[in-house]
Amino acid sequence: MKTTLFILNDAPYGNERSYNGLRLAGALSGRPDQQVRVFLLADAVNVAKAGQKVPEGYYNLQLMLGKVLRKGAVGLCGTCMEARGLMDTELVEGAQRGTLAQLADWTAEADQVLVF
Repeated sequence: MKTTLFILNDAPYGNERSYNGLRLAGALSGRPDQQVRVFLLADAVNVAKAGQKVPEGYYNLQLMLGKVLRKGAVGLCGTCMEARGLMDTELVEGAQRGTLAQLADWTAEADQVLVF
């Protein structure tokens, strides 16, 4: 099984980098030979905030992240969460506070690393 690590850095809305990263992560997670991991850094930690309400017809990254979580893992930079006042209790179910050491492990284990 191949493992792909996605590292997202940008805020969930305002540009489409996190959106496009999650689109690809979701597409890969649907393949039986793929394991997908997503690590959220900087403003991207807000991608995993539960309770997102967006205008009708607009993409919802919380829902897209849920697709990845069904078969993969999502970690968030704990330091980045603290800097933005994001609490563990505010995260979508399945997303977990992580560390730089975890990101280093995931990077070393991955067959491919994509940064958005």
